[in-house]
Amino acid sequence: DPDVDEAIRAAIAQKRMLSFDLNGYPRIAEPHDYGVIKGVPKLFFYQVGGKSSSGPPVGWRWAEIAKVSDLRLLDRRFPGPRPAPSGRHAHWDQLIATVTPRS
Repeated sequence: DPDVDEAIRAAIAQKRMLSFDLNGYPRIAEPHDYGVIKGVPKLFFYQVGGKSSSGPPVGWRWAEIAKVSDLRLLDRRFPGPRPAPSGRHAHWDQLIATVTPRS
C-alpha cells in the first residue's frame, strides 16, 4: 500500500510516532527501521503504548507490513534511536528507512 509506505517513511524521517493495529491489538510505536527481510516488508519498532499478546505492551517488536492495519501518523514525536537489544541485529535485504544516523 503506497499510503502505508509513505506514512512509515515520513514517520521515520520526522521521528513521529505511529498508531496501528497488529494482530488485533492497537499499538503506539516509535518506528526505527523499515525494510525488507527475505522478501517480506517489515517494521522494527519500539512499542510505547497499546496492547500486546506477548506480555507488557512496551518494548521492541517486529511487524510484517501486510499484517498492519489502520496505520496513522501521529503528531507526537520521539527523540530518535534507542539502544538496540544486544545480539538481535537484523540483516536487512533492503533497508528503506532508519532513524539511526548513517556514519
